[in-house]
Amino acid sequence: MGSQNFFSVVAKNIDVLVGPVIALVYPLYASIKAIETRSQADDQQWLTYWVLYSLITLFELTFSKLLEWFPIWPYAKLFATCWLVLPYFNGAAYVYKRFIRPFYKNPQVQIWYVPWKKSIFSKPDDILTAAEKYIAENGPEEFERLISKADREARSRRGGYTTFDDNYGCKTSI
Repeated sequence: MGSQNFFSVVAKNIDVLVGPVIALVYPLYASIKAIETRSQADDQQWLTYWVLYSLITLFELTFSKLLEWFPIWPYAKLFATCWLVLPYFNGAAYVYKRFIRPFYKNPQVQIWYVPWKKSIFSKPDDILTAAEKYIAENGPEEFERLISKADREARSRRGGYTTFDDNYGCKTSI
């Protein structure tokens, strides 16, 4: 009778007992293994898993009072976590390829500035980048013309008054 009681308690709390092992322990072990390999597929799988796990946790924390009304939620979360984690299903990679990557590569709404063509860490947005972009769009001659115009404007501020007309001619008056 005692063992039957034990198994019923375990069955009722399987999500509490198995959930952390599936959601944290195995992914942690697999992530460490992925770091040590040169394969990008496993890196993508586990990075995506941790992003999705974070989103699930944020969802759970945000809607905890609402989720209390659904007694099936812990089991649904356990099932979804198994699908994301287990290599047989490779769910995290599936979610990345189907949902995250298309949204990232072709955003519908830009909430903040994110350089899409280059990595955010590859090259800072500075004066050299702006100059390279200007030269690529307008040519080196136009860039030289712009630099000489800026130089003339800087010299004119130091002394006398200089006015510029639209064709870059200057008229100096003292």
